[in-house]
Amino acid sequence: MKTALSIAGSDSCGGAGIQADIKTITLNGVYAMSAITALTAQNTTGVRAIEEVSPEFLRHQIDAVFEDIPPDAVKIGMVSSAALIETIAERLTFYRADNIVVDPVMVATSGARLIADEAVQTLKQSLLPLAVVITPNIPEAEVLADMKITDRDSMAEAAEIIGRRYGAAVLVKGGHSIHDATDILCRDGILTTFEGKRIDNPNTHGTGCTLSSAIAANLAKGYPIEEAVRKAKAYISGALGAMLNLGKGSGPMDHGFDYRGQFKNEYV
Repeated sequence: MKTALSIAGSDSCGGAGIQADIKTITLNGVYAMSAITALTAQNTTGVRAIEEVSPEFLRHQIDAVFEDIPPDAVKIGMVSSAALIETIAERLTFYRADNIVVDPVMVATSGARLIADEAVQTLKQSLLPLAVVITPNIPEAEVLADMKITDRDSMAEAAEIIGRRYGAAVLVKGGHSIHDATDILCRDGILTTFEGKRIDNPNTHGTGCTLSSAIAANLAKGYPIEEAVRKAKAYISGALGAMLNLGKGSGPMDHGFDYRGQFKNEYV
């Protein structure tokens, strides 16, 4: 069985972060493991508090995984401090980790800031150059490319700039402020457009976490980057299309929409 490690923050309401990653990786047929960067107290209406783990404890988690069950892919999500980013970069370099997918999480769906300003530079210098795929949304791509994105052409330009800077494939996600859910991938200077129809579902908590985790799971299974992205988009469209409605704010998706086993529907 293929394996994937998620390095990210915990989401107490289960829709994003480590919890979404584990669900996604599992539902995509890969064994999921985790190294937690922070505990968050949050629900669908916002983030109340964040408690970071220490760099030393994060290192112990990463070492524990790699020394026993080396992952076939690594997804990196919320990392809020420079010290934690440096720890991740150092350990992944030490273990020569494969198939690293970085979701450069900066702001939550609710609008809460999730990364310190000084950590952004460390992210750029230490972590992004290790990535095979980087998956920024529109606001994140604007920061990484140092430009304003207003349409598909500027999405493509940003993807090319980020790709050249960090030597990675870049998937700029069109879910923020662009008219549809179309994503643009730039790999080795070649652009691929993944057309997507916007699903009329206000419950989008954890979409970025889910997409990047699905990409990592597909890379772990051996799919090339373009096919890994295509399959991941199909999965997230299904999870959104299931129209799960939980919570008072931007609720979670149904990560298990495609799971039909003997235990799922057994209710008393």
